[in-house]
Amino acid sequence: MNKQTFYTILLLNFFSIGIINSQDKKKIEIEYAGRLTIDELNYPGAKILTRDEMQQVHIVQGSINMWSDKAIYYSGENFIEAYGNVTLIQGDTINMSSKYIEYSGITQLAFASGNVVLQDPNSTISSDTLYFDRVKQQAFYKNGGTVVKDTSGTITSKVGRYYMEQKKYQFVDDVKLVNKDATINSNYFDFFSDTGYAYLYGPSTINTTESNTYTEKGFYDTKKRTGYAVKNSKINYNNRIIEGDSIYFDDTIKFASATNNIKVTDTINHSIAIGHYAEVFKAQDSLFLTKRALVVTKQENDSIYMHADKIMMTGKPENRIVRAYYNAKIYKSDLSGKADSIHSNQKTGITKLINLARFNNSDIFSTKRRPIMWNIENQMTGDTIHLISNPETEKLDSLLVFNNAFIISKDTISKTGFNQIFGIKLVGLFNDENKLRKVDIVKNAESIFYARNDKQELIGIDKARSGSISILFADGDIEEYTRYNQIDGNLYPEDEYPKNEKRLKGFDWREDERPLSVEDLFKDDEPLELTTIKGLEDYVPQDAFFDEELLERIKISGQGFIVNRAAQSIPDEDNSNENLLESSNNLNDPIWQKHDLQIKSNTVLSPNNKKDAGFITGKKNSDGYIYQIENKTTGTYLWSVWLKGNGTVRISIQKNDNSNKDYSYLDIYLTNDWKKYSVMAKKPNDGINFRCVIYAIQLEDEFSIWQPKLIELKQK
Repeated sequence: MNKQTFYTILLLNFFSIGIINSQDKKKIEIEYAGRLTIDELNYPGAKILTRDEMQQVHIVQGSINMWSDKAIYYSGENFIEAYGNVTLIQGDTINMSSKYIEYSGITQLAFASGNVVLQDPNSTISSDTLYFDRVKQQAFYKNGGTVVKDTSGTITSKVGRYYMEQKKYQFVDDVKLVNKDATINSNYFDFFSDTGYAYLYGPSTINTTESNTYTEKGFYDTKKRTGYAVKNSKINYNNRIIEGDSIYFDDTIKFASATNNIKVTDTINHSIAIGHYAEVFKAQDSLFLTKRALVVTKQENDSIYMHADKIMMTGKPENRIVRAYYNAKIYKSDLSGKADSIHSNQKTGITKLINLARFNNSDIFSTKRRPIMWNIENQMTGDTIHLISNPETEKLDSLLVFNNAFIISKDTISKTGFNQIFGIKLVGLFNDENKLRKVDIVKNAESIFYARNDKQELIGIDKARSGSISILFADGDIEEYTRYNQIDGNLYPEDEYPKNEKRLKGFDWREDERPLSVEDLFKDDEPLELTTIKGLEDYVPQDAFFDEELLERIKISGQGFIVNRAAQSIPDEDNSNENLLESSNNLNDPIWQKHDLQIKSNTVLSPNNKKDAGFITGKKNSDGYIYQIENKTTGTYLWSVWLKGNGTVRISIQKNDNSNKDYSYLDIYLTNDWKKYSVMAKKPNDGINFRCVIYAIQLEDEFSIWQPKLIELKQK
């Protein structure tokens, strides 16, 4: 024998010994049993182990220890069934108790049923049935379960998966988290037990004492009570509803901020604020808004729009104050205005248009451009303007202009001349139609009027100075006027009027600045580039717990019955289970009912390399579907189908009536590789048959389909 042959044999022997030792470690061992019996008639090849008065049956495999009142041990299959007060412990990490456990030493898969409780250092899972895969270190339930995580709260769901190494839970269907601070409901919910982080997908709500939040994609820190929402999201703060592309909230300080396409609805004062960045402090009843900020307030049968670079709303609903800063404007169908700053007090009904004091004297707007208002054909300016409404009736009442009051209206006939009134103070009254009816100019009044007779013929141009002037308007035109303590005045024929005196000192016609629509409020704004929202990653659905790797382990062990016993089996690929569906590979058969989709049969290579797979595409922007009805009304069924392609669809075992209720469903994110998808449902005996459905097929969805199959699962 040469050295190479010797070393080869030695190496093979070494690996053989390693394999044997590895297998020995996987062998289930009986550590203690009070009594051992054999019953070949009922339990062929098994040892029946029973406890005694001292202690329970004790089973060991590697780091697994199991105790029970009774156990049936199949040494040839390295498989055990444990009954009564069962406890399974893995090292110092897992402690699981139940009424019954099946455990395979080959697959290292355990199935527990009856008041199952699984504890680890981070949390506790309770369910009626639970799977525990030692190889992947995962626990899984599909018929409802509860997870308790100290201060993070209690979580219930229909389906739950625990990734122990990641300390991550993935919950599906009717998920609910409850703790002392919040109640969260969601369809898809990822939770990390060590950090308390919760990720929500699908229609979800977060209800706290401070707010109610809705989102279809969001995050919540159950420890810090902070979170954010990034899809179809809104927060309800009692009388304020906040919506936006991205919303952040902190319930510890009663604060929320929103970014991009924001809408804040005040349900009490009937106002809506929009913009692209907002901050809300609930305790202070304050709202800060910027980036094309706009506040819309309902008034009578009209609305008042207020726009500025920044808008602040403060105060309780009954005493709310709106402050608009920098390039502030208001618009109403019959009234508009512009100022450096606009303040509106909803309790007093006073809206103030003012200039802010600035140190930059080169600022043309603040030093030369006074606040301005337009009503019908009248332009009014002054150092400060007050617009007064009746808070109860919401009707415009009066107008006050302080210092350098100037009112201008274009002569409606000539279109070139201007009626002008100037004085220290202006007091205006509105009629029931919100039109300026009467104006009094008080102190140092000056005026220029285009005087006309009843036939609207120009009599002349009237220019005068007086102590004050009282004017009546009709539809923007001067109907009559009265001067008090007149100092001087002349009525000139038009052709004799001095051309250089047609404008009073301070005349400033600003028609080009007048907003004539809501869109005009924004015409002076700089172009806006919205903030990029990074947000959250899209939801990643659970891989099947019984994935290819686990199914291979089960197949090698020959212990598929561990799954069947829980009515959750995934059958072998052979035809030993009868397919209850007819024409399974001819989806054009009328037995398959279809809507808004197109089918081509036998056009795609299937997983068995035969050209017998079909191809489906959606036809319209609505939910397409295809289904076959099964006339049975009770039992446990598995509906499976092979799919590959692009898009998102849902397979379901569904009630065959108008309710479209899913007994069980699976949302599928299609890939370019063939994959078999399955759903199982235990059909209640409700007297109604069911159907196997593929639905939610949209216009952009296209996929290949092969071997749809429905089998009835029998209990062994």
